Amino acid sequence: MAETKENRNEIGIELSDAVAEGIYSNMAVISHSSSEFVADFIRVLPGIPKAQVKSRIILTPEHAKRLLLSLEDNIRKYESVFGEISIPQPRGEAPDFPVVFGKGQA
Repeated sequence: MAETKENRNEIGIELSDAVAEGIYSNMAVISHSSSEFVADFIRVLPGIPKAQVKSRIILTPEHAKRLLLSLEDNIRKYESVFGEISIPQPRGEAPDFPVVFGKGQA
């Protein structure tokens, strides 16, 4: 029997030109409920007191965990080539500015 895509558990993935351009984000806010994780990707600009959520991704807990493992693996690979990524702010501390969601934003 010939091996097919279904036999190999492969999925064809399409990437439109608009999505391929990407959206720049320099902040993420992640929240969760018992059934989902919500990741809001935000662009904060210097001197502008209001920032917009540019993209929201909603994941099941299982997919959130898979994303975590994939990010950890990719960060390890990146750091083995380019060196350790430094984070100036100690992990787990609140940002230097308050984050307040406006009406219709979250």
